Amino acid sequence: MSRMFADLFTQTNEDFEKAKSRGRIQSILSSLVRKNSDLLSLYAVTELIKPKNETYRGMQTIPVKNIIGSEGRYQDFSLAFYPKKELLRARWRSIDLATKKYVILPPISVYKLGEWYFVRDGNHRVSVAKTQGVEFIDAEVVELDSEIPLEPGLTMKQLRRRVVYYERKRFLEQYDVDCLPIDQIVFSNAGSYAELVNHILVHKYFLNEDSEQELTFKEGAISWYQTVYEPIISEVRKQGVLSSFPGNTEGDLYMWIVRHWDNLKHMSGSHEVSIQSATSDYKARYGKNLVGRWLHKLKQLFGKD
Repeated sequence: MSRMFADLFTQTNEDFEKAKSRGRIQSILSSLVRKNSDLLSLYAVTELIKPKNETYRGMQTIPVKNIIGSEGRYQDFSLAFYPKKELLRARWRSIDLATKKYVILPPISVYKLGEWYFVRDGNHRVSVAKTQGVEFIDAEVVELDSEIPLEPGLTMKQLRRRVVYYERKRFLEQYDVDCLPIDQIVFSNAGSYAELVNHILVHKYFLNEDSEQELTFKEGAISWYQTVYEPIISEVRKQGVLSSFPGNTEGDLYMWIVRHWDNLKHMSGSHEVSIQSATSDYKARYGKNLVGRWLHKLKQLFGKD
């Protein structure tokens, strides 16, 4: 009996080494083809997509291949759930040993987004199952609502793009903005379109204070564009600010400079700060110099997209 236990103990050590080696190979191959080999962080994903509801789905049998992220251990395992760190060895081997001795393990706990899953509890069990070629695993499932598509290997950069695309689509569906050159008002940061609506509504509010008739959203949008957005973008172009912020848009700079302008007014205790000085100050403080711009280009060329 002790001999059998010793053999199993040796086998679990070999299994861990094999899984860890597979993880390293996966990482190297992914880097060569500029693919993401990391698990997604549940927190980072939900911060972007902001699910509004969660529904308890109870016990289910789910496909292991559809698990693409983790709530708290996303840095410990590769995308295929192979262990990346030596400190995982003891716990991983104990799970592996339990399965070889046919011990019934408790179900894992997951969040479901679309057809994909993020592990809340049971990361080591998923890793061992993946290494052993197990296709399905029992799980307690809580489903989160989302209209943003996910898939294995998705990077956070790609997810941000999808969120921004979705927010822009919703913005165009909900608001009458055909009066604006909307193809020129583009953002690359999540949450910007909701903030844009707020800018227009605040501008409209102040216009209505001096108007006998309530202005429509469309009228407020036209006025906002002509008296707020255009002057700021004109200054951005005049000072060549966009080149100091590679990878961003004029819309992004509008948002940042408006906030910076407001901060400068509060710090100086005066409303006399000009948009020209706010723009130049923002560029000087936060813009990339020539070296920074070249580094950004190199990162784009060799980094994961």
